[in-house]
Amino acid sequence: MVALVSTVAYLGLEARAVEVQCQVAPGLPAFAVVGLPDKAVGESRQRVSAALTAMGLALPPKRITVNLSPADLPKEGSHYDLPIALALLSAMGIVDAEQMADFVAVGELALDGRVIPSPGVLLAALHASECDKGLICPAAQGSEAGWVGGGADGVPVVAAPNLVSLLNHLKGNQVLPPPEPGKVDPPARGPDLKQVKGQETARRALEIAAAGAHNLLMVGPPGAGKSLLASCLPGILPELTPTEALEVSMVSSVAGTLENGRISRARPYRAPHHSASIAALTGGGLRVRPGEVSMAHLGVLFLDELPEFQRQALDSLRQPLETGEVTVARANAHVTYPARVQLIAAMNPCRCGHLGDPALACSRAPKCAADYQSKVSGPLLDRIDLHVEVDPVRAADLALPPPRDGSAEVAVRVARARQIQTARLEGTPLRTNADLDGDLLEQYATPDGDGRALLMQAAEAMRLSARGYTRILRVARTIADLADAQSVSRIHVAEALSYRRQPPRN
Repeated sequence: MVALVSTVAYLGLEARAVEVQCQVAPGLPAFAVVGLPDKAVGESRQRVSAALTAMGLALPPKRITVNLSPADLPKEGSHYDLPIALALLSAMGIVDAEQMADFVAVGELALDGRVIPSPGVLLAALHASECDKGLICPAAQGSEAGWVGGGADGVPVVAAPNLVSLLNHLKGNQVLPPPEPGKVDPPARGPDLKQVKGQETARRALEIAAAGAHNLLMVGPPGAGKSLLASCLPGILPELTPTEALEVSMVSSVAGTLENGRISRARPYRAPHHSASIAALTGGGLRVRPGEVSMAHLGVLFLDELPEFQRQALDSLRQPLETGEVTVARANAHVTYPARVQLIAAMNPCRCGHLGDPALACSRAPKCAADYQSKVSGPLLDRIDLHVEVDPVRAADLALPPPRDGSAEVAVRVARARQIQTARLEGTPLRTNADLDGDLLEQYATPDGDGRALLMQAAEAMRLSARGYTRILRVARTIADLADAQSVSRIHVAEALSYRRQPPRN
Protein backbone atom coordinates (compact mmCIF):
# COMPACT_ATOMS: atom_id res chain seq x y z
CA MET A 1 0.00 0.00 0.00
CA VAL A 2 1.18 3.51 -0.84
CA ALA A 3 -0.10 6.34 1.35
CA LEU A 4 -0.40 9.85 -0.09
CA VAL A 5 -0.25 13.24 1.65
CA SER A 6 -0.23 16.65 -0.07
CA THR A 7 2.29 19.38 0.71
CA VAL A 8 4.04 22.18 -1.19
CA ALA A 9 7.42 23.30 -2.48
CA TYR A 10 8.21 27.02 -2.52
CA LEU A 11 9.61 28.63 -5.66
CA GLY A 12 9.71 32.33 -4.93
CA LEU A 13 6.16 33.31 -4.04
CA GLU A 14 4.76 30.31 -5.86
CA ALA A 15 3.68 27.20 -3.96
CA ARG A 16 4.05 24.09 -6.13
CA ALA A 17 2.02 21.01 -5.29
CA VAL A 18 4.11 18.12 -3.94
CA GLU A 19 2.75 14.64 -3.23
CA VAL A 20 4.39 12.73 -0.41
CA GLN A 21 4.20 9.02 -1.24
CA CYS A 22 5.06 6.50 1.48
CA GLN A 23 5.44 2.76 1.01
CA VAL A 24 6.05 0.23 3.79
CA ALA A 25 7.21 -2.99 2.09
CA PRO A 26 8.86 -6.25 3.14
CA GLY A 27 12.64 -6.17 3.25
CA LEU A 28 15.54 -5.22 5.43
CA PRO A 29 14.66 -2.34 7.80
CA ALA A 30 15.47 0.98 6.14
CA PHE A 31 14.06 4.48 5.85
CA ALA A 32 14.81 6.31 2.59
CA VAL A 33 13.62 9.71 1.35
CA VAL A 34 13.94 10.30 -2.40
CA GLY A 35 12.80 12.98 -4.82
CA LEU A 36 15.66 15.52 -4.87
CA PRO A 37 15.64 16.30 -1.13
CA ASP A 38 18.12 18.80 0.28
CA LYS A 39 20.05 18.26 3.51
CA ALA A 40 17.17 19.42 5.73
CA VAL A 41 14.67 17.13 4.00
CA GLY A 42 17.06 14.18 4.11
CA GLU A 43 17.47 14.63 7.86
CA SER A 44 13.70 14.46 8.35
CA ARG A 45 14.06 10.69 8.75
CA GLN A 46 15.71 11.14 12.13
CA ARG A 47 13.22 13.79 13.27
CA VAL A 48 10.21 11.73 12.22
CA SER A 49 11.60 8.57 13.86
CA ALA A 50 12.30 10.41 17.12
CA ALA A 51 8.85 12.06 17.11
CA LEU A 52 7.09 8.72 16.66
CA THR A 53 9.22 7.19 19.42
CA ALA A 54 8.18 10.06 21.71
CA MET A 55 4.55 9.08 21.04
CA GLY A 56 5.23 5.49 21.98
CA LEU A 57 5.22 4.23 18.39
CA ALA A 58 7.97 2.20 16.79
CA LEU A 59 8.81 2.14 13.11
CA PRO A 60 7.82 -1.13 11.45
CA PRO A 61 10.82 -3.44 10.84
CA LYS A 62 10.38 -3.14 7.08
CA ARG A 63 11.67 -1.08 4.18
CA ILE A 64 10.13 2.42 4.31
CA THR A 65 10.41 4.49 1.13
CA VAL A 66 9.20 8.08 0.94
CA ASN A 67 9.04 9.70 -2.49
CA LEU A 68 8.48 13.43 -2.94
CA SER A 69 6.75 13.82 -6.29
CA PRO A 70 7.44 15.33 -8.79
CA ALA A 71 10.88 13.80 -8.39
CA ASP A 72 12.65 16.35 -10.62
CA LEU A 73 11.60 19.35 -8.50
CA PRO A 74 14.18 20.30 -5.83
CA LYS A 75 12.78 20.05 -2.28
CA GLU A 76 14.15 22.44 0.33
CA GLY A 77 13.17 23.18 3.92
CA SER A 78 12.05 21.50 7.10
CA HIS A 79 8.30 21.84 6.41
CA TYR A 80 8.29 18.34 4.85
CA ASP A 81 8.62 16.70 8.30
CA LEU A 82 4.91 16.76 9.15
CA PRO A 83 3.61 15.48 5.78
CA ILE A 84 6.23 12.71 5.80
CA ALA A 85 5.16 11.69 9.32
CA LEU A 86 1.47 11.73 8.35
CA ALA A 87 2.14 9.70 5.19
CA LEU A 88 4.05 7.13 7.27
CA LEU A 89 1.29 6.97 9.89
CA SER A 90 -1.23 6.53 7.08
CA ALA A 91 0.82 3.68 5.58
CA MET A 92 0.94 2.07 9.04
CA GLY A 93 -2.86 2.26 9.25
CA ILE A 94 -2.94 4.72 12.16
CA VAL A 95 -4.32 7.65 10.13
CA ASP A 96 -7.23 7.42 7.70
CA ALA A 97 -5.82 7.77 4.18
CA GLU A 98 -9.08 9.13 2.74
CA GLN A 99 -9.21 11.81 5.42
CA MET A 100 -5.67 12.97 4.59
CA ALA A 101 -6.69 13.52 0.96
CA ASP A 102 -8.62 16.61 2.10
CA PHE A 103 -5.59 18.40 3.56
CA VAL A 104 -2.30 20.04 2.68
CA ALA A 105 0.26 19.61 5.47
CA VAL A 106 3.34 21.69 6.35
CA GLY A 107 5.44 21.88 9.49
CA GLU A 108 8.68 20.88 11.15
CA LEU A 109 8.83 18.22 13.87
CA ALA A 110 10.79 18.41 17.09
CA LEU A 111 12.27 15.25 18.60
CA ASP A 112 9.59 15.21 21.30
CA GLY A 113 6.74 15.30 18.76
CA ARG A 114 5.99 19.03 18.85
CA VAL A 115 5.01 20.68 15.55
CA ILE A 116 7.19 23.77 15.28
CA PRO A 117 7.07 26.71 12.83
CA SER A 118 8.50 26.66 9.32
CA PRO A 119 8.55 29.43 6.69
CA GLY A 120 5.86 29.82 4.04
CA VAL A 121 2.63 28.85 5.85
CA LEU A 122 0.70 31.77 4.31
CA LEU A 123 1.63 30.58 0.81
CA ALA A 124 0.64 27.03 1.73
CA ALA A 125 -2.75 28.28 2.97
CA LEU A 126 -3.34 30.14 -0.30
CA HIS A 127 -2.37 27.01 -2.24
CA ALA A 128 -4.76 24.91 -0.15
CA SER A 129 -7.52 27.41 -0.87
CA GLU A 130 -6.90 27.14 -4.60
CA CYS A 131 -7.01 23.33 -4.34
CA ASP A 132 -10.18 23.43 -2.21
CA LYS A 133 -8.44 21.61 0.63
CA GLY A 134 -7.80 22.22 4.31
CA LEU A 135 -4.43 23.01 5.85
CA ILE A 136 -2.55 21.29 8.68
CA CYS A 137 0.13 23.55 10.12
CA PRO A 138 1.98 24.33 13.39
CA ALA A 139 -0.12 25.89 16.14
CA ALA A 140 2.29 28.82 16.39
CA GLN A 141 1.47 29.72 12.78
CA GLY A 142 -2.27 29.16 12.97
CA SER A 143 -2.89 32.91 13.11
CA GLU A 144 -0.88 33.28 9.89
CA ALA A 145 -2.96 30.65 8.10
CA GLY A 146 -6.07 32.15 9.68
CA TRP A 147 -5.93 35.07 7.25
CA VAL A 148 -6.91 32.61 4.52
CA GLY A 149 -8.94 30.26 6.71
CA GLY A 150 -11.09 32.85 8.46
CA GLY A 151 -14.85 33.00 7.77
CA ALA A 152 -17.43 30.42 6.83
CA ASP A 153 -16.05 30.01 3.30
CA GLY A 154 -12.41 29.96 4.35
CA VAL A 155 -9.91 27.14 4.31
CA PRO A 156 -10.34 24.66 7.20
CA VAL A 157 -7.17 25.12 9.24
CA VAL A 158 -5.94 22.56 11.77
CA ALA A 159 -3.23 24.21 13.87
CA ALA A 160 -1.60 21.40 15.84
CA PRO A 161 0.78 21.94 18.76
CA ASN A 162 2.07 18.35 18.56
CA LEU A 163 1.53 15.05 16.79
CA VAL A 164 -0.51 13.50 19.62
CA SER A 165 -3.13 16.24 19.60
CA LEU A 166 -3.23 16.17 15.80
CA LEU A 167 -3.91 12.42 15.74
CA ASN A 168 -6.59 12.80 18.40
CA HIS A 169 -8.21 15.54 16.34
CA LEU A 170 -8.17 13.46 13.16
CA LYS A 171 -9.70 10.50 15.04
CA GLY A 172 -12.38 12.66 16.64
CA ASN A 173 -11.12 12.23 20.21
CA GLN A 174 -10.17 15.90 20.53
CA VAL A 175 -11.15 19.11 18.76
CA LEU A 176 -8.47 21.64 17.94
CA PRO A 177 -10.11 25.08 17.77
CA PRO A 178 -9.81 26.92 14.44
CA PRO A 179 -7.21 29.69 14.70
CA GLU A 180 -8.07 33.35 14.53
CA PRO A 181 -6.30 35.62 12.03
CA GLY A 182 -3.34 37.51 13.44
CA LYS A 183 -3.63 41.12 14.47
CA VAL A 184 -3.05 44.07 12.16
CA ASP A 185 -0.17 46.09 13.54
CA PRO A 186 -0.60 49.86 13.60
CA PRO A 187 1.71 51.55 11.09
CA ALA A 188 5.07 52.68 12.43
CA ARG A 189 5.52 56.31 11.48
CA GLY A 190 9.11 57.05 12.51
CA PRO A 191 10.42 60.58 13.16
CA ASP A 192 8.27 63.58 12.34
CA LEU A 193 9.31 65.94 9.56
CA LYS A 194 9.06 68.79 12.05
CA GLN A 195 12.41 67.60 13.36
CA VAL A 196 14.01 68.54 10.03
CA LYS A 197 15.07 72.19 10.03
CA GLY A 198 16.68 74.25 7.31
CA GLN A 199 16.29 71.68 4.51
CA GLU A 200 13.38 73.05 2.48
CA THR A 201 14.63 71.73 -0.86
CA ALA A 202 15.24 68.25 0.54
CA ARG A 203 11.83 68.25 2.29
CA ARG A 204 10.15 69.18 -0.98
CA ALA A 205 12.02 66.44 -2.87
CA LEU A 206 11.02 63.91 -0.21
CA GLU A 207 7.36 64.91 -0.60
CA ILE A 208 7.53 64.52 -4.38
CA ALA A 209 9.27 61.15 -4.02
CA ALA A 210 6.55 59.93 -1.63
CA ALA A 211 3.71 61.21 -3.83
CA GLY A 212 4.88 59.42 -6.98
CA ALA A 213 6.96 56.54 -5.51
CA HIS A 214 10.07 57.99 -7.16
CA ASN A 215 13.66 57.04 -6.38
CA LEU A 216 15.64 59.72 -4.55
CA LEU A 217 19.36 60.41 -4.05
CA MET A 218 20.53 62.85 -1.37
CA VAL A 219 24.10 64.17 -1.53
CA GLY A 220 25.51 66.17 1.35
CA PRO A 221 28.13 66.37 4.09
CA PRO A 222 27.99 64.29 7.28
CA GLY A 223 25.41 65.51 9.77
CA ALA A 224 23.29 67.36 7.21
CA GLY A 225 20.24 65.22 8.01
CA LYS A 226 20.13 62.74 5.11
CA SER A 227 19.42 59.70 7.29
CA LEU A 228 16.82 61.64 9.30
CA LEU A 229 15.02 62.66 6.12
CA ALA A 230 14.97 59.06 4.90
CA SER A 231 13.63 57.79 8.23
CA CYS A 232 10.79 60.35 7.99
CA LEU A 233 9.57 58.89 4.70
CA PRO A 234 7.44 56.05 6.18
CA GLY A 235 5.49 58.67 8.12
CA ILE A 236 4.25 60.38 4.95
CA LEU A 237 3.62 57.33 2.78
CA PRO A 238 0.04 56.03 2.48
CA GLU A 239 -0.82 52.75 4.16
CA LEU A 240 -0.79 49.53 2.17
CA THR A 241 -4.09 48.45 0.68
CA PRO A 242 -5.36 45.01 1.82
CA THR A 243 -4.13 43.47 -1.44
CA GLU A 244 -0.70 45.09 -1.07
CA ALA A 245 -0.48 44.02 2.58
CA LEU A 246 -1.06 40.42 1.48
CA GLU A 247 1.72 40.70 -1.12
CA VAL A 248 4.16 42.03 1.46
CA SER A 249 3.13 39.40 4.01
CA MET A 250 3.72 36.61 1.50
CA VAL A 251 7.34 37.72 1.12
CA SER A 252 7.72 37.87 4.92
CA SER A 253 6.14 34.42 5.24
CA VAL A 254 8.62 32.85 2.79
CA ALA A 255 11.48 34.58 4.61
CA GLY A 256 10.17 33.31 7.97
CA THR A 257 9.81 36.80 9.46
CA LEU A 258 6.01 36.97 9.79
CA GLU A 259 5.77 36.68 13.56
CA ASN A 260 2.53 35.46 15.15
CA GLY A 261 0.70 36.02 11.88
CA ARG A 262 0.78 39.78 12.44
CA ILE A 263 0.15 41.64 9.19
CA SER A 264 1.09 45.29 8.98
CA ARG A 265 -0.43 47.98 6.77
CA ALA A 266 2.77 50.01 7.03
CA ARG A 267 5.06 50.00 4.03
CA PRO A 268 8.32 48.07 4.60
CA TYR A 269 11.44 50.09 5.35
CA ARG A 270 14.74 48.29 4.92
CA ALA A 271 18.17 49.85 5.51
CA PRO A 272 20.92 47.26 4.89
CA HIS A 273 24.50 48.01 5.91
CA HIS A 274 26.92 48.95 3.15
CA SER A 275 28.81 45.67 3.67
CA ALA A 276 25.82 43.74 2.26
CA SER A 277 26.65 41.23 -0.48
CA ILE A 278 24.87 40.66 -3.79
CA ALA A 279 22.94 37.73 -2.29
CA ALA A 280 21.91 39.84 0.71
CA LEU A 281 20.55 42.59 -1.54
CA THR A 282 18.90 40.61 -4.34
CA GLY A 283 18.35 37.20 -2.75
CA GLY A 284 19.98 33.81 -3.07
CA GLY A 285 22.26 31.84 -0.82
CA LEU A 286 22.57 28.11 -0.33
CA ARG A 287 18.83 27.97 0.25
CA VAL A 288 17.35 30.70 -1.89
CA ARG A 289 15.69 33.36 0.24
CA PRO A 290 14.38 36.86 -0.56
CA GLY A 291 16.96 39.64 -0.42
CA GLU A 292 16.60 43.16 0.93
CA VAL A 293 15.15 44.44 -2.34
CA SER A 294 12.31 41.89 -2.03
CA MET A 295 11.83 42.38 1.70
CA ALA A 296 11.25 46.06 0.84
CA HIS A 297 8.61 45.22 -1.80
CA LEU A 298 6.02 48.04 -2.06
CA GLY A 299 8.08 49.97 0.49
CA VAL A 300 11.39 51.77 0.89
CA LEU A 301 14.93 50.48 0.40
CA PHE A 302 17.32 52.96 2.03
CA LEU A 303 20.98 52.68 1.05
CA ASP A 304 23.10 54.96 3.23
CA GLU A 305 26.73 55.64 2.27
CA LEU A 306 25.92 54.56 -1.30
CA PRO A 307 29.50 54.54 -2.72
CA GLU A 308 30.65 52.29 0.14
CA PHE A 309 28.54 49.39 -1.17
CA GLN A 310 30.28 46.90 -3.43
CA ARG A 311 29.91 48.15 -6.99
CA GLN A 312 28.74 44.75 -8.22
CA ALA A 313 26.13 44.62 -5.47
CA LEU A 314 24.79 48.03 -6.46
CA ASP A 315 24.72 47.15 -10.15
CA SER A 316 22.73 44.01 -9.34
CA LEU A 317 19.88 46.36 -8.34
CA ARG A 318 19.64 47.94 -11.77
CA GLN A 319 17.33 45.33 -13.28
CA PRO A 320 15.01 45.02 -10.23
CA LEU A 321 14.59 48.81 -10.12
CA GLU A 322 13.50 48.74 -13.75
CA THR A 323 11.31 45.62 -13.83
CA GLY A 324 9.97 45.43 -10.28
CA GLU A 325 11.12 41.85 -9.78
CA VAL A 326 14.33 39.93 -9.24
CA THR A 327 15.18 36.47 -10.58
CA VAL A 328 17.70 34.32 -8.74
CA ALA A 329 19.17 31.85 -11.22
CA ARG A 330 20.52 28.51 -10.03
CA ALA A 331 21.66 25.43 -11.93
CA ASN A 332 18.51 23.53 -10.96
CA ALA A 333 15.94 26.32 -10.57
CA HIS A 334 15.04 29.92 -11.35
CA VAL A 335 13.27 31.70 -8.50
CA THR A 336 11.53 35.05 -8.99
CA TYR A 337 10.62 37.42 -6.16
CA PRO A 338 8.75 40.73 -6.39
CA ALA A 339 10.93 43.81 -5.92
CA ARG A 340 8.84 46.90 -6.60
CA VAL A 341 10.69 49.24 -4.27
CA GLN A 342 11.28 52.93 -3.81
CA LEU A 343 15.02 53.48 -3.59
CA ILE A 344 16.22 56.22 -1.25
CA ALA A 345 19.99 56.65 -1.30
CA ALA A 346 22.35 58.95 0.58
CA MET A 347 26.01 59.73 0.03
CA ASN A 348 28.72 62.19 0.94
CA PRO A 349 30.07 64.37 -1.89
CA CYS A 350 33.56 62.92 -1.33
CA ARG A 351 35.34 60.56 1.03
CA CYS A 352 35.98 63.20 3.69
CA GLY A 353 32.47 64.54 3.15
CA HIS A 354 33.32 68.23 3.20
CA LEU A 355 33.69 69.12 -0.46
CA GLY A 356 32.95 72.82 -0.90
CA ASP A 357 34.02 73.78 2.60
CA PRO A 358 37.53 75.35 2.29
CA ALA A 359 38.21 74.91 5.99
CA LEU A 360 37.47 71.16 6.06
CA ALA A 361 37.85 69.80 2.52
CA CYS A 362 40.96 67.82 1.67
CA SER A 363 43.67 69.13 -0.65
CA ARG A 364 42.77 66.63 -3.38
CA ALA A 365 39.47 68.34 -4.23
CA PRO A 366 37.84 68.15 -6.71
CA LYS A 367 39.55 64.95 -7.89
CA CYS A 368 38.68 63.15 -4.66
CA ALA A 369 34.98 63.89 -5.29
CA ALA A 370 35.14 62.55 -8.84
CA ASP A 371 36.90 59.38 -7.68
CA TYR A 372 34.46 58.84 -4.83
CA GLN A 373 31.26 59.46 -6.76
CA SER A 374 32.42 57.35 -9.70
CA LYS A 375 32.06 54.28 -7.48
CA VAL A 376 28.34 54.52 -8.28
CA SER A 377 27.77 53.62 -11.93
CA GLY A 378 26.09 56.04 -14.31
CA PRO A 379 23.36 53.52 -15.31
CA LEU A 380 22.32 53.18 -11.66
CA LEU A 381 22.23 56.96 -11.16
CA ASP A 382 20.17 57.23 -14.33
CA ARG A 383 17.49 55.11 -12.65
CA ILE A 384 17.15 57.57 -9.77
CA ASP A 385 14.47 60.16 -10.52
CA LEU A 386 15.36 62.87 -8.00
CA HIS A 387 18.86 64.13 -7.12
CA VAL A 388 19.03 66.71 -4.35
CA GLU A 389 21.92 68.49 -2.68
CA VAL A 390 21.53 68.52 1.11
CA ASP A 391 23.42 71.52 2.48
CA PRO A 392 24.96 71.55 5.96
CA VAL A 393 22.65 72.84 8.65
CA ARG A 394 23.77 75.99 10.42
CA ALA A 395 23.38 76.56 14.14
CA ALA A 396 21.03 79.44 13.35
CA ASP A 397 18.71 77.03 11.53
CA LEU A 398 18.62 74.68 14.52
CA ALA A 399 17.56 77.57 16.76
CA LEU A 400 14.50 78.28 14.59
CA PRO A 401 11.05 76.99 15.63
CA PRO A 402 9.84 73.73 14.04
CA PRO A 403 8.50 73.96 10.48
CA ARG A 404 4.78 74.55 10.11
CA ASP A 405 4.19 71.36 8.12
CA GLY A 406 5.09 68.09 9.79
CA SER A 407 4.59 64.51 8.65
CA ALA A 408 0.82 64.62 9.23
CA GLU A 409 0.31 67.64 6.97
CA VAL A 410 2.63 66.34 4.24
CA ALA A 411 0.98 62.90 4.41
CA VAL A 412 -2.38 64.47 3.56
CA ARG A 413 -0.97 66.02 0.39
CA VAL A 414 0.79 62.80 -0.55
CA ALA A 415 -2.39 60.78 -0.02
CA ARG A 416 -4.38 63.16 -2.22
CA ALA A 417 -1.79 62.87 -5.01
CA ARG A 418 -1.81 59.07 -4.71
CA GLN A 419 -5.63 59.06 -4.95
CA ILE A 420 -5.42 61.05 -8.18
CA GLN A 421 -2.98 58.49 -9.58
CA THR A 422 -5.09 55.54 -8.46
CA ALA A 423 -8.16 56.96 -10.19
CA ARG A 424 -6.16 57.75 -13.32
CA LEU A 425 -4.59 54.29 -13.57
CA GLU A 426 -7.70 52.30 -12.62
CA GLY A 427 -8.05 49.25 -14.82
CA THR A 428 -4.30 49.06 -15.55
CA PRO A 429 -1.57 47.08 -13.75
CA LEU A 430 0.19 50.35 -12.87
CA ARG A 431 -0.04 51.93 -9.42
CA THR A 432 1.85 55.23 -9.36
CA ASN A 433 3.41 57.82 -11.63
CA ALA A 434 6.77 56.07 -11.24
CA ASP A 435 5.27 53.19 -13.28
CA LEU A 436 4.05 55.32 -16.20
CA ASP A 437 5.39 54.17 -19.55
CA GLY A 438 4.49 53.95 -23.20
CA ASP A 439 1.09 55.26 -24.27
CA LEU A 440 0.01 56.04 -20.71
CA LEU A 441 3.08 58.20 -20.16
CA GLU A 442 2.40 60.07 -23.39
CA GLN A 443 -1.29 60.44 -22.55
CA TYR A 444 -0.95 61.74 -18.99
CA ALA A 445 2.53 63.28 -18.70
CA THR A 446 3.06 65.10 -21.99
CA PRO A 447 3.61 68.78 -21.09
CA ASP A 448 2.02 71.75 -22.81
CA GLY A 449 3.81 73.70 -25.53
CA ASP A 450 5.99 75.81 -23.23
CA GLY A 451 6.81 72.85 -21.05
CA ARG A 452 7.73 70.73 -24.07
CA ALA A 453 10.02 73.44 -25.43
CA LEU A 454 11.81 73.75 -22.09
CA LEU A 455 12.19 69.99 -21.82
CA MET A 456 13.64 69.65 -25.32
CA GLN A 457 16.08 72.47 -24.68
CA ALA A 458 17.18 70.91 -21.37
CA ALA A 459 17.45 67.46 -22.89
CA GLU A 460 19.98 68.75 -25.40
CA ALA A 461 21.94 70.78 -22.87
CA MET A 462 22.00 68.04 -20.20
CA ARG A 463 22.44 65.22 -22.77
CA LEU A 464 19.61 63.26 -21.18
CA SER A 465 19.26 59.58 -21.96
CA ALA A 466 15.89 58.20 -23.02
CA ARG A 467 15.46 56.86 -19.48
CA GLY A 468 16.32 60.24 -17.95
CA TYR A 469 13.86 61.98 -20.30
CA THR A 470 11.12 59.57 -19.29
CA ARG A 471 11.80 59.97 -15.59
CA ILE A 472 11.62 63.76 -15.80
CA LEU A 473 8.17 63.43 -17.36
CA ARG A 474 7.08 61.14 -14.52
CA VAL A 475 8.36 63.53 -11.85
CA ALA A 476 6.71 66.48 -13.59
CA ARG A 477 3.41 64.59 -13.60
CA THR A 478 3.74 64.02 -9.84
CA ILE A 479 4.51 67.69 -9.21
CA ALA A 480 1.39 68.58 -11.20
CA ASP A 481 -0.66 66.14 -9.12
CA LEU A 482 0.58 67.73 -5.90
CA ALA A 483 -0.55 71.08 -7.30
CA ASP A 484 -3.89 69.51 -8.33
CA ALA A 485 -3.19 70.52 -11.95
CA GLN A 486 -4.87 68.70 -14.81
CA SER A 487 -1.97 69.09 -17.24
CA VAL A 488 1.81 69.31 -16.97
CA SER A 489 3.03 72.86 -17.56
CA ARG A 490 6.37 74.62 -17.87
CA ILE A 491 6.69 75.27 -14.12
CA HIS A 492 6.26 71.56 -13.34
CA VAL A 493 8.88 70.58 -15.92
CA ALA A 494 11.27 73.23 -14.60
CA GLU A 495 11.05 71.91 -11.06
CA ALA A 496 11.51 68.32 -12.25
CA LEU A 497 14.62 69.38 -14.18
CA SER A 498 16.04 71.05 -11.08
CA TYR A 499 16.21 67.63 -9.42
CA ARG A 500 18.23 66.08 -12.23
CA ARG A 501 22.01 66.16 -12.48
CA GLN A 502 24.61 64.71 -14.74
CA PRO A 503 26.13 61.42 -13.55
CA PRO A 504 29.87 61.66 -12.85
CA ARG A 505 32.21 60.64 -15.60
CA ASN A 506 34.47 57.66 -14.86
